[in-house]
Amino acid sequence: MRIIPAIDIIEGSCVRLSKGDYSTKKVYNEDPLEVAKTFEAHGIQHLHLVDLDGAKSKHIVNYKVLEQIASRTSLKIDFGGGLKSDEDLRIAFNSGADQITGGSIAVKDSETFLSWLSRFGAEKIILGADAMDEKIAVSGWQESSTEELIPFIQRYQKKGIQYVICTDISKDGMLEGPSLVLYKKILQKTAQTKTAVGLSGVADEDPGIKLIASGGIAKYEDLHALRDLGCEGAIIGKAIYEHRISLKQLEEFILRS
Repeated sequence: MRIIPAIDIIEGSCVRLSKGDYSTKKVYNEDPLEVAKTFEAHGIQHLHLVDLDGAKSKHIVNYKVLEQIASRTSLKIDFGGGLKSDEDLRIAFNSGADQITGGSIAVKDSETFLSWLSRFGAEKIILGADAMDEKIAVSGWQESSTEELIPFIQRYQKKGIQYVICTDISKDGMLEGPSLVLYKKILQKTAQTKTAVGLSGVADEDPGIKLIASGGIAKYEDLHALRDLGCEGAIIGKAIYEHRISLKQLEEFILRS
């Protein structure tokens, strides 16, 4: 299971929110590059970078932070927040993103999102499936929708999506543990299946999604629980910044995986 620390950006600083509420903003470091370099020094290879200003503004804002981290570390960065247009996507990839996460756009403009999937491939495009009470939330979690979480994921799975980041918003930033029951349900509903026999006479196989858990991770044992469930990755934010999980522990987890 991949370990993926999160850096959330507001006005160029590294912050964390609780349940996506911007009024709960807490600044942890005014230099995201310094934070990223610290992660890299402990053997971490991946980073989840979220442009919270972009999510609110509905267009990319903090691409300079992405560019700085991408050019001065070897971290593989997935970038999200406010990506709504082909131009936003061009800026994100040109600034050094290895993958992008599309959440709101997958709900509000599936045609554009699917065109990105077709153009860049399933290794580059992550489906952001963030939910409250198993209903998809959008626009930096400022808006709810009528989309049911699991059918939403299944619909995009059929279109070729492989990577899915799922955050249970009620857990995010609360340090109360991840939504293991929800993740287990998602993995069961999207598990490997065989589709109808094609012309070759062999059934096509859907390998299931690569689920990246996000939100609520509070202690080292949570990582083992998520790995045992079958999650492909785990995004960790506040537990690192509040020193509930040390970077040394993450380094050890990576070495043993």
